[in-house]
Amino acid sequence: MTPAYGPEWARHDATAADGSRLAYWSAGDGDPLLLIAGQAVDHGSWQIVGPALLPGRRVIVFDHRGIGESESGEAERFTTRLFADDAVRILDAAGVERADVLGHSMGGRVAQWLAVDHRDRLRRLALVSTSAGDAHGSRRSDAADRAIRSSDPRQVASVFWDADRQDLVRLLAVGRDRTALARHHRASRKHDALAALAGATTPALVLHGEHDELTPVDHARILAAAIPRSRLTVVKDARHGVVLDGGLGLQIADRFLRRPQRPADPAASAT
Repeated sequence: MTPAYGPEWARHDATAADGSRLAYWSAGDGDPLLLIAGQAVDHGSWQIVGPALLPGRRVIVFDHRGIGESESGEAERFTTRLFADDAVRILDAAGVERADVLGHSMGGRVAQWLAVDHRDRLRRLALVSTSAGDAHGSRRSDAADRAIRSSDPRQVASVFWDADRQDLVRLLAVGRDRTALARHHRASRKHDALAALAGATTPALVLHGEHDELTPVDHARILAAAIPRSRLTVVKDARHGVVLDGGLGLQIADRFLRRPQRPADPAASAT
C-alpha cells in the first residue's frame, strides 16, 4: 500500500473469472464507492482522491489486471468489458451489492460497461475524462499520444496538468510489464460502447476538462448525449487529470455522488 493512503486502508484479494488474483484496498464506513483507475496506472493514482472522498463512505480502490499487485491472468487480449467483469468480482469479494462508481479515463470506459452489463450493481456513476470510443469524437493531439505511449510518468503528467504541477507525477505509477501495458493500450483504443449506452439507466455525471488534449472535450458531449440519465459538466481550463488533483473537478464529482437519488426524475443536463 502506498504510504500516502494511511494505515486505515486494508489490502484484500479478489479472484477474477479466470482465477487470477486481483488486489484491492478499502477504508471507511458507509455507502460504498468504487474508484476505477485509468490505463495502466495502479491504485496509487487515487492518493489524493481516495482519502478526500472517505468521510461517510467506504471507498474501494484496486489494481487492474496486469498492473501493480494484480495478476495478468489467462486472457490473451484485454478488453474494457473484461476489466468491468473484474470490477464486479472486486465488489463481490468486498461484499458490496450496489455501489457508486467513479471511473477516470480508461476507468470511465470500463465503468460504461458496468452501466450496461451490470446496472443492478450501480447507484450513481461519474465518468471523468473519458469517451464512448475513439471513433466517436476528435483525435487526441499527436503530442498527447506520444506522451501516453511513452509510459514515462513525467511525460504523461504533462497532458494531465499544467507544466508547473510536476508534484503530481506520483499519481501516475505506470506498470512495468510491457506486455500488460500494450494490452491495456489496445483495450482502451478498441473500446466502443456508444450504441450500448442507450440502455444505461444509472444516473450519471459526465465530467471533463475544457483543455483535455488526450480526450478532447467533444467526446464528453457525445458521451453525455448517449446516456439517458446524464448531466455534463465541463471544467474551465482543466486538463485530463481534472479530478485526480483534488481540485474543483473532484468537488463537483463528490457533490454529485452524494446527492439524494430521485429515480423518477431524469438527471438534468448542464454545462
